[in-house]
Amino acid sequence: MPIILEIIGLTHFCFNFATDKFDGKQPLSLTIEKEFAQNSKRFKSVDQHPTEPWILVSLYSGTVCIWNYQSQTLEKSFKVTESPVRSAKFIARENWIVTASDDKYIRVYNYDTMEKIKEYEAHTDFIRSVAVHPTLPYLLSCSDDKVIKLWDWEKDWSCTQIFEGHSHYVMQVAFNPKDTSTFASASLDGTIKIWNIGSPTAEFTLDGHSKGVNCIDYFSCRDKPYLLSGSDDFTAKVWDIETKSCVQTLEGHEHNVTAVCVHAELPIIITVSEDGNVHIWNATTFRLESKLNYALERVWAIGHLKGSD
Repeated sequence: MPIILEIIGLTHFCFNFATDKFDGKQPLSLTIEKEFAQNSKRFKSVDQHPTEPWILVSLYSGTVCIWNYQSQTLEKSFKVTESPVRSAKFIARENWIVTASDDKYIRVYNYDTMEKIKEYEAHTDFIRSVAVHPTLPYLLSCSDDKVIKLWDWEKDWSCTQIFEGHSHYVMQVAFNPKDTSTFASASLDGTIKIWNIGSPTAEFTLDGHSKGVNCIDYFSCRDKPYLLSGSDDFTAKVWDIETKSCVQTLEGHEHNVTAVCVHAELPIIITVSEDGNVHIWNATTFRLESKLNYALERVWAIGHLKGSD
């Protein structure tokens, strides 16, 4: 099962797990399966297409690229804006790419024809992250204006709801895959908030990091719902959503934790940091299994593809 890593600068790797039977009882080893390299501006986000062998990356330069990770070739590249594009996602069921940038605009493109479907000013400050609802025609966006917005593309991308409550930049939003009527947000105010679509106020707040929270990801373990968060306090935390409590703090990074994710099939947590390190944790015992560092400077984003070998 490959793990795709995006790193600020020139290079990105595809890692392959040495065993597909990892159960947390034996050491985990990883090998570099493929390595891509291209001179470019800094990468800001990465997303994988669910069926095509494509990686979508957005650049600080305002450009968006689609890479074919099988042929290791650049499929498409186009300039979106003169501002950094901090988040870009596939909306595969519509054959779209959605981008969000520092010029406060959301833009939607057909990735087959490269036609611009929609362009609109969505926030009053930098847009940090967008999240696509898994089934409904909804897009969430969050911004340095401290606001989260819900957009409905079947209503000509109208804003159908605004969520307010954070006191600092909102860095990331993520839909709960087990209950898609709820989502989480991470903010530099040091908190994670859990929201319900239809309610303008947060259902509850998770407060435990000593500095701003940059990133979040939902996962399940033993049929219990958890949330993973990464922070400028150099730690990641595992939260029990049912008890609203932190059950584990993952320590070891030497700088801000910038991205976190939980593997779709293996019991593995991945955290990355501005210290340049990639940490692989056991998602059951929360033990550090492996620490990777290829001297490639700050790591900003990470992704994995379900069902891939």
